[in-house]
Amino acid sequence: MRHVVVMVTTSYPRFPGDAIGTFMEPIAKGIAARGHEVHLVAPWHPRLTRGKTEDGVFLHFFRYAPVPSLNVFGYAEGLRGDVRLRGAAWMAAPFAIAAGWFEAMRVAQKRRATMMHAHWVVPGGVIAAAARPSLPLVVSLHGSDVFVAEHTPAAGVAARRVFRRAGFVTACSQDLADRAVRLGASSGRIAVVPYGVDVARFRPEPGVRAAMRATIGLPAGATVIAAAGRLVSKKGFEYLIDAIPMVAAPDAPHLVLAGSGDLDAPLRARASASGAVDRIHFVGNLSQDAVGRWFAAADVAVVPSVRDDSGNVDGLPNTLLEALAAGAAVVTTGAGGISRAVEPGRTATIVPERDATALAAAIGTLLRDSARRTAMGEAGRAVVQTGFGWDAVALQFEQAYERALAFKSLTR
Repeated sequence: MRHVVVMVTTSYPRFPGDAIGTFMEPIAKGIAARGHEVHLVAPWHPRLTRGKTEDGVFLHFFRYAPVPSLNVFGYAEGLRGDVRLRGAAWMAAPFAIAAGWFEAMRVAQKRRATMMHAHWVVPGGVIAAAARPSLPLVVSLHGSDVFVAEHTPAAGVAARRVFRRAGFVTACSQDLADRAVRLGASSGRIAVVPYGVDVARFRPEPGVRAAMRATIGLPAGATVIAAAGRLVSKKGFEYLIDAIPMVAAPDAPHLVLAGSGDLDAPLRARASASGAVDRIHFVGNLSQDAVGRWFAAADVAVVPSVRDDSGNVDGLPNTLLEALAAGAAVVTTGAGGISRAVEPGRTATIVPERDATALAAAIGTLLRDSARRTAMGEAGRAVVQTGFGWDAVALQFEQAYERALAFKSLTR
């Protein structure tokens, strides 16, 4: 059945190649490519350069802030350290939710929508559920929304109401699905739908090895460890920084760390105190293409995710799939949904969370064995090519729509 979908989200890549909300674009475009009419409703942002229609997706960005300083809703800007709401976000939330509700309602009415699809149970689920109560509702969970609902009473109440209203729920990891059920989602109306990865954008590129090193002044033969992500606690970058001086390798490796966030200054201070500050390179926010080239150019890619002190954890880090797709030899942890996405020893090396010594040992083992790195990179890329394509993800969302439609029919 063809649907007219109103997709409510608080993040979307603000410009081509943006590293924020990267998974939202292929989800929306993948569903449109399957013949559905997709209308994406998201908050406006000062850095937006998007058109009104892209690859079959109609984009509707709503303004909400009465003053410029309150433009902090969505786009990973409302949370401090990814664990608590900023004061400005609390102030902006009523305006943003009201504006989002009005825009989603207007678009749904004008386009005669048949399906509401909310990303992040709070606030996206709240907006979508209220905008068109008569329509089937699918809610997709991405991690920080469930954490906020677990630790903020008002958000927890709102999430439980949305879960009761939802015809179907998707989660990007089993851990996230289990936590959602504990919050009130129905165990019979939830499924794990992992993220996909663009294997054309993230791919092996032997020719970029020297070029990427040259961008930060390294010689062509320098050993490079690459990592990327927001600089927040759940990414575990402090343990990777601590590991660098301990890595036993033929030559002292360099760490290239891409990203920005609330821990930028503390992580730089940690690097300065590590004894390896000249080998730890903070390169800031990079485009997806640049991140992909660093993964392709690296000797080893590291995704050191952890469950942080607040209990927050990634569902399934995008960077894990991107590194695998780029053909990198990967060292990671079993945090969140990672252990279900890799095969230990074949597609990645898994080490305990928060263990710098184990990270250093695993990285060193790979750096001393080029044949193993090559085999692991090839195996990892093969896995994402067959099991994590965006076409398959779009099909699973389409099936979620039919499940939500069936639930709505039963409850009328």
